[in-house]
Amino acid sequence: MSLAALRAGGKPALAKALTLIERAPRAPETLALLDEAWADPQGFVLGLTGPPGVGKSTLTDALIRHWREQGLSVGVIAVDPSSMQSGGALLGDRARLSVSPEDSGVFVRSLASRGRLGGLAALAWPSAILMRAVHDRVILETVGVGQSEIDIAALADVVAVCLQPASGDALQFMKAGLMETPDVLAVAKADLGAPARRAAADLRAAMSLAPPRLDGWKAPTLLLSAQTGEGLAEFVAQAEGRFAFLAKSDSLQEKRAEQAASWMREALRDSYGRAGLELLRRAAPERLWSAGDAPFVAEAAAQARLERVFARLEAEFLNSFA
Repeated sequence: MSLAALRAGGKPALAKALTLIERAPRAPETLALLDEAWADPQGFVLGLTGPPGVGKSTLTDALIRHWREQGLSVGVIAVDPSSMQSGGALLGDRARLSVSPEDSGVFVRSLASRGRLGGLAALAWPSAILMRAVHDRVILETVGVGQSEIDIAALADVVAVCLQPASGDALQFMKAGLMETPDVLAVAKADLGAPARRAAADLRAAMSLAPPRLDGWKAPTLLLSAQTGEGLAEFVAQAEGRFAFLAKSDSLQEKRAEQAASWMREALRDSYGRAGLELLRRAAPERLWSAGDAPFVAEAAAQARLERVFARLEAEFLNSFA
């Protein structure tokens, strides 16, 4: 499938392409399509993250309506918690979106987090690349992951962190790594009044402690109620303003190149991890670790075995270029 065919084929073609990258990620057809989509983006990716229950799905629903009223097409990647039995997505986020199946300008895809700590699925980035090539706006909504939101910065062009009042989120936000992540901060449930205003004040105080960004961007803190619409227009304006800010310089291309390199490193790490575990499993599954034994020594011993194996492989790999 070519990018032209993908754009002309509507929802069925996009669904087929996304299934292709799930089932045959290394197939030449898949790689060619992803490379073509990477080189010709049509829109930008907005990452939405924050703790469970903050209202990310409600905000996603409001953003879809807002952009569709402007005539823009919207793709949504909703990363759901994994089923403990099947490993698939539980579809909780998707069920909360009031999207008409007849609307050809909206496409929603659910992905299972598969237990990834940062709340993102391994397929999220290539899926976003495809959607970005055919939609004006792409929303990447993560699982509610508390303090692990920084992973989304490696996937989205613009990152919005949503927090809720009277929950202690503002204090958690001061932890190292989180203050550097967001491009836009939104205190949800602004209709609660005073608690929301206090949370916003706490967040502004937290952000004042963050070192200035190299590109000069200052992340705004907004009050937002997806239920009433309060602050939604300003939220959209700030998100689109951030993207325009990046696009005016080389920052956007640099950011996307860094994301590509990050995804490649993560994919290689995942592959070697799976290969190592399979190697150990096939060698002596009953001797690796028994339930009830302390797992840490067993894990260290397994790591040492893998280190020796991959050291030999590394030497052989490097020698092959000599």
